[in-house]
Amino acid sequence: MKLILTTVVAGLLLGSAGAYAQSVDIGPGGVSIDTRSPRERAIDREIRREERWRERDRWERRRAYWAERDCRTETRIRETPRGEVRRTVRVCD
Repeated sequence: MKLILTTVVAGLLLGSAGAYAQSVDIGPGGVSIDTRSPRERAIDREIRREERWRERDRWERRRAYWAERDCRTETRIRETPRGEVRRTVRVCD
């Protein structure tokens, strides 16, 4: 009877502990348990997506700025003992 009672208690404890873990990952850093709900993970994913959009917009504005300037691309060729070295350089006036 004592063995059955301890087995039931252990089973209940193990069963309830798994309900809180939303994901268990085993990787190079060891075992990690993610207790966030799927909604919280979706919110984090959305925040990361917005940060990527913001970074992409910043990059596009920077690229547009450089495109408006009077720039040209020059290819410089230099002879070395090992052969010809070509380097492309952007020159803005």
